[in-house]
Amino acid sequence: METVYIDKHLALVDACRKGCRKSQFELYKLYERAMYNVALRIVNHEGEAEDVLQEAFLDAFTRLKDFRSETTFGLWLKQIVVNKSINCLRKRRAEFVSLDGVESEDIPVNDEKEIQWRIEEIKSAIKLLPDGYRVVLTLYLFEGYDHEEISHILKISEVTSRSQLLRGKTKLKQLLAQKGVRDEY
Repeated sequence: METVYIDKHLALVDACRKGCRKSQFELYKLYERAMYNVALRIVNHEGEAEDVLQEAFLDAFTRLKDFRSETTFGLWLKQIVVNKSINCLRKRRAEFVSLDGVESEDIPVNDEKEIQWRIEEIKSAIKLLPDGYRVVLTLYLFEGYDHEEISHILKISEVTSRSQLLRGKTKLKQLLAQKGVRDEY
């Protein structure tokens, strides 16, 4: 059964396809904050996140004829933002630890107790993570991608994605513990 997406902003998208600048500005206003936050969580730099945002919108408006409404405009735009953010990191030569030789059974995947920490403390601790950990953690926990999707986006193996997530969570817990934040299970 095919999934049908109902895009409540389809009229704006159609107006943009016809060259309506006002509609482009309306779409920008609707998605600008959320897409900036996606970029910021990945690149971890305000200026670069702003650049990614502008490039993503420019790219989206330029390629709007390619948008086929198979998903919502927001999801399509988010994919552009994620890809631009990853490219930005690649330009910075972000290095990912390769664990291709490690068997996936060696990596515990379901060691996930819910941790209740205050949002601002978590956000500030996430910014301190190395790029590899922060990006995988962000894509998995905040953006909802699975390890297969992350491996395609970052051009790493699924095992590396899982290990980066596990190590990122461990490092995040350490950083929060150093700040005196206790985990409440």
